[in-house]
Parts: sequence; C-alpha cells; structure tokens
Amino acid sequence: MSGGSPQMPEGLAAALQARLEGRSRQVLRMRAQQLSERYRAHKTSLESIQDEADAFAYALTRMPATFAAVSAVLTQLSDVLPVFVPRRLIDIGCGLGAASYAALRHWPELESILLLDHSPVFLDLARHLAEESSVGALKQAFISHCDMRAPPPDMQGADLAIAAYSFTELADDSLLATVETYWRGLDNGVLIIVEPGTTRDYARLMRMRDHLIAQGGHVLAPCPHDAPCPLINDWCHFFARVPRSKDHRLLKDGVAPFEDEKFSYLIVGRVSAPRYGRLIARPRATKPGIIARICSAHGIAETFTPRRDKSRYDKMKRKEWGDPLDAPQEESA
Repeated sequence: MSGGSPQMPEGLAAALQARLEGRSRQVLRMRAQQLSERYRAHKTSLESIQDEADAFAYALTRMPATFAAVSAVLTQLSDVLPVFVPRRLIDIGCGLGAASYAALRHWPELESILLLDHSPVFLDLARHLAEESSVGALKQAFISHCDMRAPPPDMQGADLAIAAYSFTELADDSLLATVETYWRGLDNGVLIIVEPGTTRDYARLMRMRDHLIAQGGHVLAPCPHDAPCPLINDWCHFFARVPRSKDHRLLKDGVAPFEDEKFSYLIVGRVSAPRYGRLIARPRATKPGIIARICSAHGIAETFTPRRDKSRYDKMKRKEWGDPLDAPQEESA
C-alpha cells in the first residue's frame, strides 16, 4: 500500500533516542515481550501499560507501526478527497500520539490537537515526547485523561478524528455507541478508524461501517461504495512496511531491517467522493500481463491488463495492494 513516509519525524526519533541513553536493552526487551503477550491475550492498554518502562518499550516497538499504518491511510484520504485540509484533530485512544505525528507530517497546517486516552502512563510519556520533539501543534496539544467511551465536551468543532488501534479495546456492547459519539461530534469532518488486520477486527469494523452509513456517513476509503461489503469468507486488510532500527530489532528479536504491519481501516465523511475501485490484493505480474483483484461498485472482480496495451499496463504496473483506481478505464475486463 503506497503512502506517506513510514519514517517517524526526526524530532520524535531524536527524543526517543535521548531517552534511550543509559537504559538496559535487556530490560526493555523483556518488557516488549511481556507487552506482546498481553496484547495477544486482548488485554487493554490500561491493563498492559503499567509503568514508564512499559510505555517506552511500546514507543520503540509499536509506535513505528502505528505511525506507518496511519500515514498510509492519510495518503489514501488525500487521494480521494484532496481538498480536505483539517485544522483541529482529535486523537482517540492516542497512546503516545503516533496518529497525531502522522497527521502533522501530512498536514503541517494543523492548528490544534486533542489527545484522549485512559492510560495516565501513556499520557505522561506522550506529553514529554511532544515537548521534547517540538513537532508542530503537538507542542501545545490538549491532553485529556478520560474513558474514550465518554469524551470531554471540548471535542466539538474538530474536523478530523482518528482512532488508531483503540476501538479494538472496546467491548462489543459499547462499540457502536462510542463510534456514534465521535461521529456526531464531527459536524463536517472526517472519521478515520484503523484496526489490526485480523478477521475479528475486520468484522467489528464492518459493524461500525454499517452503523455510520445508517447515520448519514459516506465511506471514502477503502471501499469504493456504500453498499454492503461483497467479500464472503474473506476480509479486507492492507499492510505498511515499517523500517526497524537496531534497537527495534533487538527488542523484537528481529533480523530483517523491516516488518510489515497488517491493518484494516475505514474513512467516513459527510460528503461522498468519486471512487472507481481499489486493489484488495497484491497484483500478480505474468508474462502476458497483470492480474489484479479489485473491489468496485459492481462487486469483487479479477481483472487482466495485457502487456500489449502499454498505456494501461504501465499504469497498473505502478499500482500496489491497497491503491485506488483513478479512472474507470484502469479497470480491465
């Protein structure tokens, strides 16, 4: 999935590096492994992040993946709605603010940011990193310690809300009511939800999708339509390639210089946008041409772009899994 730079801002990277000085890598490695085990057991961040060492291990191992996934999603939003330039952001279940850093990389014009989380440990480190990294509006971000099911009233007036890997922690019986709360708080804005790329989280994302459409929302991405999802016995997910630092590899026992973060996402707005189709799998290059699996307003289709049709072939050759199709003629029968 093509998107913005997966590299976190230099100021943030420098702030993390400065805080890494003098710390035991082995202790952080143990904390990172414990965090992975807790999250795999579906523990919430409130249960998992118990102290500053946990939060810092999270910063080194999970924050880069969240930043890369959100960056990729924001690029898709700009592709389908290029006139959208938000001014006020709400970062729902912000953790350490990875989504806010990604939004500021994308829109430096952001004037204000509201960070919401129920973990005081996360918020404390998020505040320090924002001050030390000196990244745009994050330096003066408003920070609210609250249950994301009951946000503070000062969210009114925001034109962008991002919930990155946060709604996955909600119980099934509070999911739709919580999503509706944020949707109603965005008078003319856009709501972005990014979740783990699992069958469980995709099913929940589809429930949120149906509910938001019923509330008057329009899906801007990844779906090229507001009709029921045509996938059967499958789920829609994408990936972002995350560069790994030396310490990242050490903490996660990794060898490769990168990892692929799988995620599902939903972008919903008050207005619709022209949409023709989206690649929902990696295109397959064969000797005669390119085979691609596409979701469009007509459903799921497998298309073939012959090599001999040079113009269309060159366009399709540059496409990646998750990319939109820019015009109907890009869809080959």
